[in-house]
Amino acid sequence: MNPRRSFAAGTGLFILLGFAALAYLATQTSSVANFSSGPTYDVVAQFDNVGSLKDRAPVKIAGVRVGSVKSIQLDNQSMEAKVTLAIDTRYNDIPDDSFAKIMTSGLLGDQFVALSPGGSPDVLKNGSRIVNTQSAMQLEDLIGKFLVGGSSPAKSGSAGAAGGGKSGG
Repeated sequence: MNPRRSFAAGTGLFILLGFAALAYLATQTSSVANFSSGPTYDVVAQFDNVGSLKDRAPVKIAGVRVGSVKSIQLDNQSMEAKVTLAIDTRYNDIPDDSFAKIMTSGLLGDQFVALSPGGSPDVLKNGSRIVNTQSAMQLEDLIGKFLVGGSSPAKSGSAGAAGGGKSGG
């Protein structure tokens, strides 16, 4: 075989493998993989601020994907974001007093909805509403709290100055 022809074949194979690796990474980072789109039931949660949460973002319990964000709309009455979650029917025993919080994957990653199960014997059903919610934390707000709250030496010793919120257990 001609050395020039084998070099071209090797280069072509290398480029093809590179594109295959990029396609694999794209499906893994965009949350397309690892979730079946079987039958779901809808649950609604309202948030003051959804940040950069998007449709089809994951819904997780303890890090395990149990559903996805179906839609995000503005409620004209309360002026809050109305988020419809499509939960897989395999997970039909989530307590109705569960807590929904918008979290970020990593420091600047995509946002997702994290559910923390409550203790109620009643479970979420199609059309249920999650009352306990926590909106997305905005990076700008955190920086502002740090600059304003952390600049005073008198405040730096207090327990809640750096946290900027309630603590509980």
